[in-house]
Amino acid sequence: MEEINMNKHLLSFAAISLSALLLAACGAKGSSHNSASSHNSISLMQTNELLSLDTSAVADLPIWNTLENSMEGLYRANSKNEPTPAMATSIAKPTNDGKTYTFHLRKNAKWSNGDPVTATDFVKAWRRDVSPTAKSGYNYIFSGIKNADAITAGKKSYKTLGVYALNKHTLQVQLDHPMPYFIKMMVLPAFFPQSSTALDKFGSKYGTKSQYMYYNGPFKVTGWNGTNDNWTLKRNSHYYDQSAIHLSSIKMQVVKDPNTAHNLFTQGKLDDATISGVTAKGLQKNKDLIHVEKAGTYYLRLNQRNGQPLNNAKLRQAISLVIDRDKLTKDILSDGSQPAYTYTSKDTATDPTTGKDFAEETKPKETYNIAKAKKLWAEGLKESHTKGNIQLRLTGDDQTITKNVAQFIQASIKQSLPDAKVNISSLPAKGLLNTETAGKFDILQTLWLSDFADPISFMGIMTKNSPQNYGKYDDAYFDKQYQEATSDNAKNQSKYWANLRNMQTRLNEQMPVIPLYQMIESHLVNPHLKGVLHHPAGEDDYTRAYLTK
Repeated sequence: MEEINMNKHLLSFAAISLSALLLAACGAKGSSHNSASSHNSISLMQTNELLSLDTSAVADLPIWNTLENSMEGLYRANSKNEPTPAMATSIAKPTNDGKTYTFHLRKNAKWSNGDPVTATDFVKAWRRDVSPTAKSGYNYIFSGIKNADAITAGKKSYKTLGVYALNKHTLQVQLDHPMPYFIKMMVLPAFFPQSSTALDKFGSKYGTKSQYMYYNGPFKVTGWNGTNDNWTLKRNSHYYDQSAIHLSSIKMQVVKDPNTAHNLFTQGKLDDATISGVTAKGLQKNKDLIHVEKAGTYYLRLNQRNGQPLNNAKLRQAISLVIDRDKLTKDILSDGSQPAYTYTSKDTATDPTTGKDFAEETKPKETYNIAKAKKLWAEGLKESHTKGNIQLRLTGDDQTITKNVAQFIQASIKQSLPDAKVNISSLPAKGLLNTETAGKFDILQTLWLSDFADPISFMGIMTKNSPQNYGKYDDAYFDKQYQEATSDNAKNQSKYWANLRNMQTRLNEQMPVIPLYQMIESHLVNPHLKGVLHHPAGEDDYTRAYLTK
């Protein structure tokens, strides 16, 4: 996409806003949603395509949102965002000085084909997901489990992972060091089991279509052929807790444009529609609107490979300082989103040693300073021996809101930084994933949603050897702080949080990633839909939802 004139963009923005306001006036009168008396199914949307159902192949929101409602791990998060028993019968207490966990599995848990869920199903799943051949880029999440780091690095066999089936219904996990947040992690789809029968039966086809998997959750995925944009979660008759499940099915479809989402909602074709940008701005007083706060940060990932234009820290700092995040959230997003000044999002965790929100206490002193940005830019160009125009490619997905944010970033850089030319590239989900993993970008728009309520969840992917460190950030001080926090200092609260503060401060200084805004979703929700669990860290749970009359 070509560069745009900011004034023209604002005029266009105003025109679209007026259109959204007119739509809002219509939408505020009510929607055509039916109550539970006429149906027992809900329709949801995903903002991107489903690329796989195999956690070893892909780790993104569409797959996790789908698996959250069709699979179950040892625990699931309750209404207080605390782990509660699922496949495990109770909350395990660590032994062996915090390094051993023993989980007793429920004997009435079954897969959708009727097979019992066994400890071996967990062992096989974790071994697949931690393997260096796993394509998800998410095998780092197993770090801390015995031998996981060596396995990911290709130095040990995946069979040496510290996870064992002591018998059919007893799973034991051994850690390299204590991990006080380990139980919180067990709600993540990355730690879900995989049917041994399905893995043997489907082989390389596992998870490539909905029919090439078995499911142990309240619903099973149907109708996804590997490429289509809609699929259905149908009631799993083998689920152990049938009385807790009220819906017969959950329909999912890909909707990338917020205006389309709004229209589908008003037509009664979506029971929960995610809206953003000008559409959300015009609907802030709609009676069906709710804001869902997420422990996630939308940010720019910068390519720091040798020879890349943004390998220089001062150039990265300059770009961060020309972005007016207040203007971005108020004028472009307009959906309740808040500016993000740290990579770790606000409300992720309170630092127990200070009593302060972690993101607030580590916020940099300067967040928007064009004069300083120009100075840093000039110094960075000189240090990197760059002369003439510096060409930057800003890459993101093809959602409308992503494109709008990209245009804002493009204009901010063009107006304030001499000799900078930004070209926008908008790609479908699969193309974006390939571009990201191959490192073929200068600046990439992305999101990190915290896996669990601890800043360490953000820091993990910034270490040198993380498979998801696609920008190739490499800093010995940062890695040392992370290593200390996840080993010797894990049981020392004061030292652990000092390590975390040091890591966030280092990111503020070197700016390998540029935070833009905090993830706060605007949802139009069917007033009859109740019982949905919106988790700040993790995915939304619709499994216990129901429709009122």
